[in-house]
Amino acid sequence: MDNLTHSLIGAVIGQAGLKKKTGLAMPALIIGANLPDVDATCFFWLDGVEHLGFRRGITHGPPAMVLLPLILAGLLWGFDRWQARRGKRPEMRRRVSFAWLYVLSLIGCLTHPAFDWLNTYGIRLLEPFSHRWFYGDTLFIIDVWLWATLGSSVWLSLRREKRGGVWTRPAWLGLGAALAYIGANWLVTHDVERMDPLNMAVSETIAAPVAFDPRARDVIFVNPDGRHGIIPGFRKQATGKVEYLGDAFLPSCDLQGAARADPQVRAFLFWSRAPFVERRDGGQLWLRDARFVDPRAGDRFSVRLPPQTCTEFFR
Repeated sequence: MDNLTHSLIGAVIGQAGLKKKTGLAMPALIIGANLPDVDATCFFWLDGVEHLGFRRGITHGPPAMVLLPLILAGLLWGFDRWQARRGKRPEMRRRVSFAWLYVLSLIGCLTHPAFDWLNTYGIRLLEPFSHRWFYGDTLFIIDVWLWATLGSSVWLSLRREKRGGVWTRPAWLGLGAALAYIGANWLVTHDVERMDPLNMAVSETIAAPVAFDPRARDVIFVNPDGRHGIIPGFRKQATGKVEYLGDAFLPSCDLQGAARADPQVRAFLFWSRAPFVERRDGGQLWLRDARFVDPRAGDRFSVRLPPQTCTEFFR
């Protein structure tokens, strides 16, 4: 999910009462909820689409879930001691407990892979022990309705706290509403994935959430052999109507040979869930993923294939 969503999750958990456990609890929860995205620094040393094969991996796996909270708790505890030595520590701050800082940092960090799993991009939850990708197919990567639910509950909680009221209740209600919303979206995905794939042999049905409309899904039927495949796209609308979005054809291509010769192709195929080949102006062939075909995404989710990779191309 986007970092605003992760931050709101950490904030609403704190407003539900956990921020009373220790000083600097809210930074532990909010920073912890974003900390696994430290892997975004890979953009400084990786070229092209190589970041696709690196993101949501090592910093989202079990060892990171132990080490990252420990580092964060240590930094926050050290910051509190540093402020105290300089006489700058706020008088209203609660006593800082390293043990509670670690627990809250751990809770924050654990929410990150849990929510990243909910979309179609994927996450390697067991890295480095397994490179397998996991997909929840439940929420769009940026969900404005989740923003509204979590954001309003945090705002109401802070407002009540300032006025001396029962400030944990709005946060708990927001958490409950968010979980109910996620559950409803999962049911929509589950229902769409059971739709008839037009009597085609498919290895997987992907029901991809779309922006703004939580009741609609883009549906991708993935061909089992991944070679001479057709990947038709459909959108199931809220009215129940199914809209045909067009076809993407996978020609006879030596993609594994291309991967051995080109690290960009290798990284893309490691990440890709529904690869297909697109012929663009000039006859150039590009490898793309059926989950990310929005023209506004540009070439962030595509890579040009080396010459002679494909021997034929179906129209």
